[in-house]
Amino acid sequence: MGMAPHIRTVRTASGARAVQIVYSKRGGKRELEHIGSAHTDAEYELLVAAARKKMAGGQGELDLGFSDESAAALEITSTRMSVLIEAIRRIYTDLGIDDATGGDEVFFHLVLARLVEPTSKLDSLRVLQEIGEDPVSYRTLTRRLASFSQPAFRQGLAATFAAQVDLGPTALVLYDVSTLYFEAEEADGFREVGYSKERRIDPQITIGLLTDATGFPLMVNAFPGNMAETRTMLPVIEAFKVAHDLANVTVVADAGMLSYANRMSLMDSGLGYIIGKPLPEVPYVVEKWMEENPGEAPEEGQIFTEKSFTGPAGKRKEHRIYYQYRAARARRTLRGIDQQVEKAKNAIAGRAPVKRNRFLKVTGEERSLNDELVQKARDLAGYKAYITNLLPEVATAEFVIGAYHQLWQVEKSFRMSKHDLAARPIFHHLHDSIEAHLTIVFASLAIARRLEALTGWSLKKFITTARRYRTVTINTGNHELTAAEPIPDDLQTALNAIHDRGH
Repeated sequence: MGMAPHIRTVRTASGARAVQIVYSKRGGKRELEHIGSAHTDAEYELLVAAARKKMAGGQGELDLGFSDESAAALEITSTRMSVLIEAIRRIYTDLGIDDATGGDEVFFHLVLARLVEPTSKLDSLRVLQEIGEDPVSYRTLTRRLASFSQPAFRQGLAATFAAQVDLGPTALVLYDVSTLYFEAEEADGFREVGYSKERRIDPQITIGLLTDATGFPLMVNAFPGNMAETRTMLPVIEAFKVAHDLANVTVVADAGMLSYANRMSLMDSGLGYIIGKPLPEVPYVVEKWMEENPGEAPEEGQIFTEKSFTGPAGKRKEHRIYYQYRAARARRTLRGIDQQVEKAKNAIAGRAPVKRNRFLKVTGEERSLNDELVQKARDLAGYKAYITNLLPEVATAEFVIGAYHQLWQVEKSFRMSKHDLAARPIFHHLHDSIEAHLTIVFASLAIARRLEALTGWSLKKFITTARRYRTVTINTGNHELTAAEPIPDDLQTALNAIHDRGH
């Protein structure tokens, strides 16, 4: 039997690359089929795609309408990343974005470009052309941006996304904040210098992101860059509750977001909260257990419960604190304690310079190990506190702890929006244009999270894989030929998960 056909590339006299299919037969004889000659990389890739389709089809001669090899110049009339475009459009439609925006094709194109290759609004037109779409003019695009910043437009998207997660009468939501900086010389009342997580001194804005327990975005809000993070939470949560007529909302956040005043405000507004925090002291319930079980470690996952009340007399509010022990957490903490103790001992012995070390006690010229603090740190190893105002009949300790540990989902959404979707609006200066940009990122993030949930692929993996496969239309002179590369099995499985879902 002869070898399977394969693709060969040869250089022509004019310097072009000729794409051929080689059919090997017995006795070393070969039969060549000329597909076409390419003068650019794009044309070459398209000819290779046509050749692969020809081989995969298992059909006879591919009649391209040429009488001889010299007449085999192909005119590529169009190329399109159909696989990628249609997958994103399907999720866009299934999420209800098309209906919420009134079928606004400009908005779809901006979201599509942001997912494929995050760049400036002007350069997004280049991205759209490269993937095979026919974008509007830049003038039309900038004119349309104003409508995307309008509260009604953004609220319509938020309502659509909330409907996707089936909130019901109660909701468990995750909240976090981050900052986006601007390379601007002066603040303007919105872009203001404030605390930066990136340790920058440029004017910035503060972004509050509200998601469901899976990290799917529900609301995004922009605040002046000098606004305290803790002050952003309450207006966002209250607006969310009112907008969706929710009887109860429980917000899960990092301890830094929920100050005592914030917690009291949330409770006054009828809202629930769940926070987690490290322990500064050994709690009474844990200390009592240690006294009753000297030298023993708690069981894996053991939970200790403490009821607590806060607020003035007559207005005291009840909440629960759950302390959970994890052996893996204890091992990590104890390893760190041992390293710090060793460094402190080296400093005491003069073998290392004195550096900041919480276990090193320095009194004048005297250095010593703070044994009491070391022991307290060892006693606390493995424990973490979870505080909530949800009563046990509403939420078990396991539910509270599990909900807190979903916070990584909102953190992941922030990473995706800031890095994969390049959320920082570099070339935007007006408040409205910044809001419009964040609306586009908001919709793009929803599609990205849904795509990852459906396929199990990261956004980056899906985009870089799917964009390789184009639909090519070639004019042969007598007729047009549409060709597309065969889809590999793993990508086809991902596409099936997107397109074959029930409604």
